[in-house]
Amino acid sequence: MSRDSQFSAQICKLCADICEACANECAKHVNHHENCKKCAEACSRCTDVCRSMAVS
Repeated sequence: MSRDSQFSAQICKLCADICEACANECAKHVNHHENCKKCAEACSRCTDVCRSMAVS
């Protein structure tokens, strides 16, 4: 991104998609495992940041 790559938006979107998939999977287990709850929350935050960077 610092080099203004033409692929920056695509990379950020891909990262957001990966983080969202992780958040969704971990969210399935939040009632059973505290670490899954923390992971789902972190991945959701990452999703939001990556999506905002993809449109910047």
